[in-house]
Order: sequence, then C-alpha cells, then structure tokens
Amino acid sequence: APSAIMAEGSGSGGSGRGPSCPGAASAFRRWEQLRRRAATPWARGLLAVAAGLGLLYAVLRVPVRLRDGLAAVTVFLGTLTPKFYFALTVTSSFISGLIFVFEWWHFRKYGTSFIEQVSVSHLRPLIGGAENSPPAPAAFSAGENETSRQNMPECKVWRNPLNLFRGAEYSRYMWVTGKEPLTYYDMNLSAQDHQTFFTCDTDALRPSDTVMQKAWRERNPQARIKAAHQALELNNDCATAYVLLAEEEATTIVDAEKYFKQALKAGEMIYRRSQNCHSQSPQHEAQLRRDTNVLVYVKRRLAMCARRLGRIREAVKMMRDLMKEFPLLSMLNIHENLLEALLELQAYADVQAVLAKYDDISLPKSAAICYTAALLKARAVSERFSPETASKRGLSTAEINAVEAIHRAVEFNPHVPKYLLEMKSLVLPPEHILKRGDSEAVAYAFFHLQHWKRIEGALNLLHCTWEGTFRMIPYPLEKGHLFYPYPSCTETADRELLPTFHEVSVYPQKELPFFIHFTAGLCSFSAMLALLTHQFPELMVIFAKA
Repeated sequence: APSAIMAEGSGSGGSGRGPSCPGAASAFRRWEQLRRRAATPWARGLLAVAAGLGLLYAVLRVPVRLRDGLAAVTVFLGTLTPKFYFALTVTSSFISGLIFVFEWWHFRKYGTSFIEQVSVSHLRPLIGGAENSPPAPAAFSAGENETSRQNMPECKVWRNPLNLFRGAEYSRYMWVTGKEPLTYYDMNLSAQDHQTFFTCDTDALRPSDTVMQKAWRERNPQARIKAAHQALELNNDCATAYVLLAEEEATTIVDAEKYFKQALKAGEMIYRRSQNCHSQSPQHEAQLRRDTNVLVYVKRRLAMCARRLGRIREAVKMMRDLMKEFPLLSMLNIHENLLEALLELQAYADVQAVLAKYDDISLPKSAAICYTAALLKARAVSERFSPETASKRGLSTAEINAVEAIHRAVEFNPHVPKYLLEMKSLVLPPEHILKRGDSEAVAYAFFHLQHWKRIEGALNLLHCTWEGTFRMIPYPLEKGHLFYPYPSCTETADRELLPTFHEVSVYPQKELPFFIHFTAGLCSFSAMLALLTHQFPELMVIFAKA
C-alpha cells in the first residue's frame, strides 16, 4: 500500500493527469473500472438489447397515437350533418370560381398567369431559386445589359400613313359612341411627332412660332386650339396654326380642307423664303427642314381631303406631284396613300407599276404592299376559282402564284385575314401602327376591305387558302419562311396603341396556363360535389365518413 500510494503520488505529480486528493482518486478509479467493464462483450450486448427495446416501444406507441387521433377525427366527422358538407362544397366551389375568373381576366388582359407570375417573382427567391444564379460582377453589368438590350427584338412604331382627322373623324366617333378611339400612348406619340416636324431652334425669334411650340406640348385639346388662335393673332401667316385647327377644330372634312388651303398658302410663302437663305447658317438649314416638313404634310393632307370628298383623280394627281417634288421623303409612305386611291379608281395597271417600284427587297415591307400584291394576283384567277375543281384537276400556274402571294402576305401580317373575312369587328385605326401587328391589320382592313369585296371571288380565294400559311411556319417565333421570324413583342405594343374595348388579335395563340385549367377543374369538381350533397345528403355523408 505505501508503495502504491507513492506510485500514485509520483504519477500525479509527474504527469499532472491524476487527481489531486484521495476522494477524487477513488472516483476516478470507479470510472475506470466501469469503462473497462462496459468494454466487455456481454455489456455491449446488454446495451444493444436496451436500445432495441426502446426503439420497439416507440414504433409500437406511434401507431397507437395515430389510431387514437384517427378515432377522434372519425368521431368528429360522425357528428357533422349534411348541411355542413353542403356548405363546405358550395364555399369551396365559390372561392375556386372566383380564383378562376380572376386568372382568366388577368390572362386575357396581360397574357400571363397571375399565380405563376407571383410564384416566379416572389416565392422563388424565398425558396432559394435566386441563390443558384449569383449576380455578375458590377464591372460587367452595364455591358451585359447593353448586349441583352440589343438582342431583344425591337418593335418600332410607325406613323399611320392613312390616319384619320381628329376633329372631323375621331371626335365625331367619340361624340356618337361615347368611346375614346385613341389611347394616351398613341396621342403622346403624335405630340412628339408634331414637335419634331413642326418646330426648330429658331422658333424663339418669332412670337407666333413660340406660341405654337407651347401648343404642341399641351395635353388639353381646347388649350391647343386656343393657342393656335393666339398665334394667328400674332401672325396671320402661321402655317402650323392652320394645321392644328384643321386637325382638331374642324368638325367636317370640308372645314379641314379650308384650313389646309390657308396653311398651304402660308407654307409655300415661308418655304420660298427659307430656300433663299438656307445656306447662311445651320439655324437657317434647320428652319428649311421644318418648313419642308410643314409643306409636305399640308399637301398630303389636302390630297387625303380630296380622297375623302370623292375627288379621287385630283387626289391621285396631288400625290404623284408630291412624290416627284420630294422624292427623298419616301419614308413618309405616301405611296400607300397612292395605292389606296388607285385601287378606288380600279386602275390596276397603275397599282402594279407602283408595286414594281416599292415592293423591293431593300425597302421595308408593309401590309398594304404585300396584300395589294396578293389582291392583284388573286384578281386574275378568283372569278373562276373553285375549291372542288382545284382539288380534282390541281392548281394552274396563275392560281399557284396567287396562293403563294396570299401565303406571303399572311406570313408578313397574319392578323389581316380575320378582318377582311369579317371574322373580327373593325375599329377606327390608330394614328400609329406596328408593322406585322394587329394595329397595322386594323389600319389596312379599314380602308382596303371595300377593294377586296369589289373583286369577285377574291375573298373566297383568301378564305380557302390563308390558313395554309401556318403549315409552312410551324414555329413562327423561331424561324420564318419568306420573312424574319415573327416578333414576340407585338402584343404588348398593340395593346398600348389600340383602344381598350377592342380585343387585340394575338399570334401565335398562347396556350392557357396550368393554373387556369387547375382552378377550372377544382371549381367544377366542387360544384359537382355540392350538387350531389344537395340531392343525396345521406349518401354523401356516408361516403365522406367512409
């Protein structure tokens, strides 16, 4: 014992690991003994048996609790009456019906599912979807944004070459129907056009032009008209003031023509004066460009007034003279006004001559050019065309050319045939159009439907062949046949250009989102359960309890 104690003391003092008092030494020895005994095989087996018994108890206890909970639920369901089940199914059907109606309205107006949009934009970041795509370094963000902006398809809005007169046509429509035919976006684009065409840097030197510069920025039509009269009080030869009064104050085409004739007289005088001094300074060159724009605009609107009043030949002559005098202004698409007037005269040879000049691969296409070319080729065969006869003997060369021309036109703008075939109702065309969009289709059909009706069999040929175009371009957003792929941004722009009471034509048709199908099915299923519960209450209660 003394030697053990000495060994213990030397061990504790030498190594520093042992206890420092006799009580701690005894506890430490007991722990060492227990550890050595637990390391034996029989002790390990005993611990494994105890753990197994605990696990078995847990496994057997959980189903007992589940059975007790299920029994409580069964007792609760057994106390429910048929009225409760009927109220439950009716409420479920009503709520799902409201969700379905809202989803359908949101899809018809915005083209997307509201639930899907909320899930992607709000719930996905919370779940962690945004963590998978870390943000790019700030040094490259600007360049990447610029690249993505360049890759996005551009939907350029063009001024409608056949736009109506605000006071004499658009306003009269609003007075009669109580509906606003022009959108705020469309009128805002027109205000920007007027400021670009009818103002210049030297306007501050002339009080009347200064007043008109403010008038073009006014949103209130009465304020614009009042400013135009103020400009005429300052200068009786202010051409732009007459233009504004002709567009907005005149309530008939006759009154508008009178104002435009006064504008023409003042505009020609100012234009000659600007020609004499345009080389003196850059400011004078800018003034000459402005005066040229005013003169071309006035002459074009005078030709359109003559066309409206039935003086077709006079209108054609004015348009031809205007195109010869200012050949560089082809971007104004005056040839489309000429095409429509020549079709009214049924001068098809002259129409073909105009198409030969402007239906060129280097020039931007339009629905007026493509569909007029198709109309001329259809005119040669439409009178004798019969689908039954063509299916038996096959198509002739002239018929094949006509069908190909129709397919070409439909590929460029697939919205037009429904208006020409009167499958969709027309509205007044907007002041701006989107090429290949529904707005361009409305503008074309509004003026050219009568020309298609005048040629016997032309609409019948269109009706029989236009849908065949879509078999050649099954994926129009990815690949075109004769033109570039159809732009995917037309629907949004057309909704801003066309009035809200017009149902915008969408191509290609979008499939209904999943949540519309889901809510419709849920509403129908709940309504069916409610009806069965009302008709067979006892049977449905037994079914629910089972």
